[in-house]
Amino acid sequence: MLRGDAMTTLPLPMLPPQQPARIIEIRAGHRLKERLAGLGLVPGGTVEVLRDNGGPLLLAIGDTRLALGRGMAHKVLVSPITEIENKGAFAS
Repeated sequence: MLRGDAMTTLPLPMLPPQQPARIIEIRAGHRLKERLAGLGLVPGGTVEVLRDNGGPLLLAIGDTRLALGRGMAHKVLVSPITEIENKGAFAS
């Protein structure tokens, strides 16, 4: 798990596997933003890298599994969710 403050942002491929993260920003053009939104990758949403073998990333977005190429993944900026934040998200 990553440690640090909640404002740490990094490109999605830099996120360690099994580390939940909140999507902060998507740095892409309008078309790619729409395409990624259609796949469930939207600012404020959560994502987790399930597998990174150097090629496309296998992601978990809720109950959905998605393979995303590294080029597109680098445009998605995320902030790791700490264990405390993660527990609070499921407390209701």
